[in-house]
Amino acid sequence: MNLPINIQKLGVKTLFEFFLKFIPKDYTNTIFSSELKTNTQAVLAVEVLRYSSFKIAKVLCYAPLFDKEIELVIFNAKPYHKSIFKIGENLVVSGKVQIQNGFVSLIQPKVLKQTGDIFPIFKAQGSRITLLREFVKSLKLPEIIQAYPYVPKEILKHLLLIYQPDTSFFENFKKNHGFFGASLEALKFIEIYEYMRKLKAKKVEFLSICPLNGDFKKWQRNLPFALTKGQQMAILEIQKDLDSNKAARRVIVGDVGCGKTMVIFASVLMAYPKKSILMVPTSILAKQIYQESQKFLPKHINVALWTQSSKVGDLESSDFVIGTHALLYRELKGFALVMIDEQHRFGTAQRNTLERMMELEQRRPHILQFSATPIPRTLAMIESNFLDFSFIRDLPFPKDITSWVISKQDFRELLAHIQREIAKKHQVLIVYPLVEESENADYTPLKKGEEFWRKHFEGIYVTHGKDKYKEEVLEEFRDKGNILLATTVVEVGISLPNLSTIVIVGAERLGLATLHQLRGRVSRNGLKGYCFLYSKQEKSQRLMRFCQIQNGFEIAQLDLEYRNSGDLLSGEQQSGKQFEWINLALDEKIIANAKEALKKQK
Repeated sequence: MNLPINIQKLGVKTLFEFFLKFIPKDYTNTIFSSELKTNTQAVLAVEVLRYSSFKIAKVLCYAPLFDKEIELVIFNAKPYHKSIFKIGENLVVSGKVQIQNGFVSLIQPKVLKQTGDIFPIFKAQGSRITLLREFVKSLKLPEIIQAYPYVPKEILKHLLLIYQPDTSFFENFKKNHGFFGASLEALKFIEIYEYMRKLKAKKVEFLSICPLNGDFKKWQRNLPFALTKGQQMAILEIQKDLDSNKAARRVIVGDVGCGKTMVIFASVLMAYPKKSILMVPTSILAKQIYQESQKFLPKHINVALWTQSSKVGDLESSDFVIGTHALLYRELKGFALVMIDEQHRFGTAQRNTLERMMELEQRRPHILQFSATPIPRTLAMIESNFLDFSFIRDLPFPKDITSWVISKQDFRELLAHIQREIAKKHQVLIVYPLVEESENADYTPLKKGEEFWRKHFEGIYVTHGKDKYKEEVLEEFRDKGNILLATTVVEVGISLPNLSTIVIVGAERLGLATLHQLRGRVSRNGLKGYCFLYSKQEKSQRLMRFCQIQNGFEIAQLDLEYRNSGDLLSGEQQSGKQFEWINLALDEKIIANAKEALKKQK
């Protein structure tokens, strides 16, 4: 459906774009009322009989249609009101009906010049109001159905009703103080439909450097353990992507401890004899994956490690390179597969730089991104118009973590728990929100907390984001320590097999996804785990609900409910209200219907 030129000049290209940009903020009803009901809007023809005014003006009128006298009540009356409501004047007025003891009053009446219609009120001025009203009045349902043949007709019908309202719609709009029922669902539908349409338009496809079809099945059969169903499914989806002339762009999403490393190794073998590269956010994680590669990858796969502090192997001759962002400052060529672990820890520019470095004659490498921050199914449903997703929902080791919200009064019991765990040769992690004292801080900072723990316990290790030696500290703690005091620097990229307990100070300050990442540090190998959320916020419903859920995907859905989606299209805003009408946490069915309609569109 082609929009008129004068409407396109308002900055809209499609009818749905118009609907979303110019939504009525209210309505003016000029249809004569057939009945009078209290607390409803009425439109009446009246003859003015008497005008009396103090602070409140009262205008006695005769309504011929109902053959009765009514009173117009005007609060904060001005002198000009008397000139409008002249005795003997015949007027059409609208206002809110009040009925008391059978006597009818019309509150704050407005004099109408036009009658017989319900007009939408737009946020616009002057001639633009007339233009908008004339355009929406000209719309015909058959034409809209023809323009959007794959959108359910009921959606289009209720959408048009917003712009061409009848009396029933008007009354319900007033009763609900805004859009309601099927009309509200129609607005939600077109909002997410338009969003996904634009997201789909952003998807750019490139030819791959070459298809990758290396044999990984023999390696998989010879592993000392069986891969989970989630790992196997992700590997098969990756296999299909890599064996293509089209460059893959897939995100593999899995909960903390789901075994993404084995999926990475399977991908390396699919790429072999072509070269593959993996970029990770921290040196300690790079070293950890390198050590596992030496243990699990076949010996003929030549692996290199490249971080600021560690350089093992040759970048040029290696089949598989593992490194940090230090890789971005090297001349790298000939890699047919690029993988990025903990992709949310890298900026879009960093990820794109690594991809473009490998470009060969306008052909791109296959791209796999791994994330241990599960995202809700609804977000994946939306973003799948831009990227392909794989989900690893099961864990190689079942996690048994008990979580509690605690306060100052529980501190003595917490200390007793820590002593018991240390006696069992288990380790404890205490996460502080701040390193130093701050005026705005509600909690003890790490530096001050350190004094207490060193006084009462042995084997105390401390690190934070600004610590130049944090990797060394983490490694030494893993081998020797009892208690680690840290900031959220430990959220990603460290495996502590003896860690049984985590205490998160000021837990209400963190998002649920971050809390889950931190909690995932314990119980890595089936060890009984404990998570204590220390908070001064009494009876936090958000934290209580978090304690009841261990599944990362359910946590992500809950986090979405509390934090909203952020700006998914640009990726700039991490949280906050992104949509005006749709609720991503609650309106999954509407999103699914919009996605289906978009899929059918040519």
